[in-house]
Amino acid sequence: MNNNLTPEAAAQLQEGISLLLSRWAAFQMAVQNEWGGRDSGQKPQQLADNIFHLLTQSKDRVYIDDVELMLDEFMDTLNTVIEDGSIEEVAEKLMVMHEECSEGNFDSIKKLRETSIPNVSYVRQGSNDSEDSEDNNEDDTLSKDNSSEMEIDAPKSQSSPSQKDSLPDQTSQRETPPQVVDGWTVVPSRRSKGKKK
Repeated sequence: MNNNLTPEAAAQLQEGISLLLSRWAAFQMAVQNEWGGRDSGQKPQQLADNIFHLLTQSKDRVYIDDVELMLDEFMDTLNTVIEDGSIEEVAEKLMVMHEECSEGNFDSIKKLRETSIPNVSYVRQGSNDSEDSEDNNEDDTLSKDNSSEMEIDAPKSQSSPSQKDSLPDQTSQRETPPQVVDGWTVVPSRRSKGKKK
């Protein structure tokens, strides 16, 4: 890998690194929500400078593992654990971008300029105060699928108020008659028949 970049290539690489980091959703989410403290807003420039220095000033050959390690350790400063594979993806793009810049090819940076910055938002899942201290570390962890933690409201039944008062734990499905759905007949359980008044 050639660390001797022309001044134009070095400027393009710096811009490309910043553009790539601005489009990394997990990183931007951690920065915008200040997971790394009050100085989180300065982290993108700091990381961009660290990456540029690693790629251009290192005396040893830089491998993708070195870039991944730097990204992973930097995410630790933002109190964020990333397990979605984006660290590896960003590291690979940075390595390719550096190689292209050393060859005078700036196409990948041009493509990054043309793409829009994704709008990143984070919604914290509701929790009880007693569980808050136990779940604190889990709130800062990003994952692809948190569907098992979501709460879903059950549909409300149209039963009379006297039924609701006498059977507060009964669901609307136990109060409805059997229905025919695509040739199947839904049969209520025997337990619910004995509890109806």
